[in-house]
This record gives sequence, C-alpha cells and structure tokens, in this order.
Amino acid sequence: MIRGGSLLITLLSACLLPLPALCRDIRLSTWNMEWVTGRTSGLPENVRPRTDADFIALGLFAEKLKPDVIGFQEVDGPELAARIFSLSRYRVFMTDDDIVQRVGIAVERSLSVTRNPDVTELNVYPPSAPHALRRGLDVTVSNGRSSLRVLVVHLKTGCWERSPGEKRYSCPVLRQQFSVLQDWVLQRQDEGVPFAIIGDFNRRLAPHDPLFEQLDRISPLTLTTAGRSSPCHGGEYFIDSILLGNQARSWLIPDSLRVRTMRGLSAEETARLSDHCPVSVRMSLPD
Repeated sequence: MIRGGSLLITLLSACLLPLPALCRDIRLSTWNMEWVTGRTSGLPENVRPRTDADFIALGLFAEKLKPDVIGFQEVDGPELAARIFSLSRYRVFMTDDDIVQRVGIAVERSLSVTRNPDVTELNVYPPSAPHALRRGLDVTVSNGRSSLRVLVVHLKTGCWERSPGEKRYSCPVLRQQFSVLQDWVLQRQDEGVPFAIIGDFNRRLAPHDPLFEQLDRISPLTLTTAGRSSPCHGGEYFIDSILLGNQARSWLIPDSLRVRTMRGLSAEETARLSDHCPVSVRMSLPD
C-alpha cells in the first residue's frame, strides 16, 4: 500500500546522474478521466454528459497534480481536453479515431513533441464489429537533449486478473492487444530508444503476470507500480500503470510513485471527477 495516500506529492529534486551531468526532473502521469463528453445521446444509460461544473472540478484537480507529461483516457476530443489542461501551459494531442473514449496526452510547453502514427493495430476488432476499440497515441517528448517515446493506451476491459488463456471475459481480445504492444516494444528495443507505455491497461499488472512477462521477455521493463497496491481501488493491484523501457528505466527517481486520491472530497465533488485516480512518477531526463 502506498503510504500517505491523501493527495501527497513530494517534490524530489535529486538528480541521479553523476556530475557534471545535468538533468531535468519531469512528472509523468496517467489518468482515466471517465467519460469526458458533452454528448447527450448514444451514451450508456449510466453515463451523463459532463457539465461546466465538472470541467471546473477536473481542471482544478489537474492543476494541483502539476504534471509535465500526462497521458489521459476517455476524453471526447481535444476541445474538451483543453478545458481541463490549460493551453497556456500545455499542448494537447489525441488519437484520430472517431470514438467517444479517445486517449490523449498533454505536454508542458517547455518540452517539444513529435507526433508518431497512431497505433491503430490495438483496435483488433474486425471492420464489421459494431464498435471499435481504442487506438494508442504514440509521441516522442524531448527536452532538447534527451527524448522519451511515450505510448498512451486504454485496453479492453474485462480480463483484469484471469488467465490470459481464458476464452471468456474479454481475455482473447486483451491477449491480442498485448501482442500488439509486444511488437511495439520490439521496435523500440531494436531502435534502442528510451520509452514508456502508460495508461489504463484494464489488467492488474504484476511482475509475474503472464501478460506483463510477455512484454518483459522482449525488453526488460520497469513496472513502476510493482509491489504496490492502489489506494484508489481498495488496495487492489493497479490497472493504471506506467511501464519504462531501455534507458528510461534508469531515469526513474526511486520511490517517486504517487497516487492523487480524492480522499476528503464530498460524494458530489468526487462524482464530478473520475472513478480513477491519477498515477505519477518522477523521472530525471539528461539535459
């Protein structure tokens, strides 16, 4: 269990690189913001369109989080994302798929961003399927000297901890999506570039989970939530995770994992936010 779970974010300034090397610490975060849409039709019965009060609450919550780079999920377009992440501070990028629950990223303006093609292969459904699965957003973030390739994902729900060989509970679909991630990791391993996969995996990942091991065999990964339980979901393993590969593993500042909970907020305030809590780590990018 993460100690001091209530809204505690420690500012860590120590650089792990030997002198005279310099570094810039960045906060890398992921947050599923739960059905951020203004649509009034075509939604599940238990989903309501977001109100102005919701956007104010989400924006204030994000402002307190102070991410430098944040991958987000379940947002219906960049215009709505910009109501949460101020465009005076962030640039916002989102996938190009035509669905309500898109993934995106907000990057602090002092960092440069290169947009890579969406990982469309994560939509493993056939064209005849009644709806599509979410693409992955693939960007490269740079401080001018060092670059981090970031893939933001939101995978198929339903196979949180069952055996990947299970033929029900969306497990065959999730297994296919992890095969796509495996190919993406293999390409980054061949290129030798630092990378991160962040987002809602809809899987309670742990070091010995077969699906995580499938990725880890291709390229050793740091599962930043390993050995911890989420204060946001009753002490279960995390489904919102941050995975680091190649040189990015050594950039992680130890013990910097933080979860910004909604503890202390009223039920009404919590309802305006999300059923997920933001998960963050700090990293030292060589400068």
